[in-house]
Amino acid sequence: MFWDGPGIELLRGFEATDAGGRVLLPVSAQHLLAFLALHDDGVQRASVAERLWPDSTQCRAAANLRAALYHARHAASAIPIETAGRWMRLSPAVRVDLREARRSARQVVAGLSQLPASCDELVDDLAAELLPGWEEEWLSLERERWDQLRLYALESLARQLCASERYLAALQTALAAIAIDPVRETAHRVVVEVHLAEGNIASALRSYQRYRSFLQRELNVAPSPKMTGLVRNLLRM
Repeated sequence: MFWDGPGIELLRGFEATDAGGRVLLPVSAQHLLAFLALHDDGVQRASVAERLWPDSTQCRAAANLRAALYHARHAASAIPIETAGRWMRLSPAVRVDLREARRSARQVVAGLSQLPASCDELVDDLAAELLPGWEEEWLSLERERWDQLRLYALESLARQLCASERYLAALQTALAAIAIDPVRETAHRVVVEVHLAEGNIASALRSYQRYRSFLQRELNVAPSPKMTGLVRNLLRM
């Protein structure tokens, strides 16, 4: 989607943009903008400093925050950071791709009234990792939140596509969820359900057996009765 205003990209990698151009920032300013972009309602300055520089003293962390804020404002003046007393936040005028992806994911989970003609862009956004390559501790919980939301959204979308007999799109969507969490059973069940809906009995059975072997090898457990029930009659053939 084209956007000519200030923006922060968090999915697939960090990028700050304005008027279609990329803004180059030092690492500390990138971390500050990313952290604020993850907290829509703002956060206390002391909390920002503590989270971004957990190994520093309170005084040093505060100094690091002031320096990062200066660099962010100097290099990316078009991406406003609002401060009021002890609080700070990214201006609501800044587009954040993760916020839009979260909104779309929640709409999907709630049930779309009408499926778009193509779900490729939506699936691509839901399949995108949050700040890949970043190893900061403060990202762990945010990644978990995003992963759980996008998994539920992808699985829900796959079922909606299957119900609309858009089987290829349903399979690709379910496989995108499996790529995020190969152990999670729900998306594997969707794959089996899609094959059965198409009448591809052999494919359904093969998908089940592949997942069963994977679980046995990795965790020494079996699929749930709910999944086994999908192919119980096939296993007896």
